[in-house]
Amino acid sequence: MSSKSKRSALTSIGQKQVMAVTGLLLCGFLVTHMLGNFTMFIGSDSFNKYSHALTSNPLIYLAEVGLAALFISHIAMAFRVVLANKQARPTPYHTYKKSGRGGTFASATMAYSGVIALVFLVFHILGLKFGTQYTAVVGGVEMRDIYKTTVEYFQDLTHVIGYIIAIVALGIHTSHGFWSAFQSLGFNHPKYNPKIEFLSVIFGIFIAVGFSAFPIFCFIQGGH
Repeated sequence: MSSKSKRSALTSIGQKQVMAVTGLLLCGFLVTHMLGNFTMFIGSDSFNKYSHALTSNPLIYLAEVGLAALFISHIAMAFRVVLANKQARPTPYHTYKKSGRGGTFASATMAYSGVIALVFLVFHILGLKFGTQYTAVVGGVEMRDIYKTTVEYFQDLTHVIGYIIAIVALGIHTSHGFWSAFQSLGFNHPKYNPKIEFLSVIFGIFIAVGFSAFPIFCFIQGGH
């Protein structure tokens, strides 16, 4: 192997590792975000207090910048890895062969599910973060009534359906991405691979079901 090929291989490995680390950090964000959303099931005051605690903290801006950097880094690395793979193999294979998790539906649709998740994120932020502004008083403190905004937003059935479709795509994306991240970071052992594969599928289902419960709950609440 030439020195140029070696550098190219090392660069590719580095890009995949960056994508793996940022992906795992984003998975962590998804879990914490979901747990925060679950306060809505307790009641409007709990959800509003949780939201107010986040948005009123000055560090929220630093956290948002960091989160944006994670998203951008993850997307940029994914794009570069896909581009490098296409350049290395300009002519698609005519045969399809399964190879572990690499031959799953989730792996074959990673680019598509990633794009769906990205588009969803934009609409999600516009519809809720910058949505209708209401105020509520909880414990003597005036704050944004994000509970009312969210329930109102999900009275539109198209928003509910669109959200669930995007979240299912995200669940599929993370079900492979979670496993792939460990592979890229060198956690590749016949003894543990089946366990990591199982956990990745469970994680994807957890994300899809957990987040999907959110708009369904709001839709039902608005009907009362």
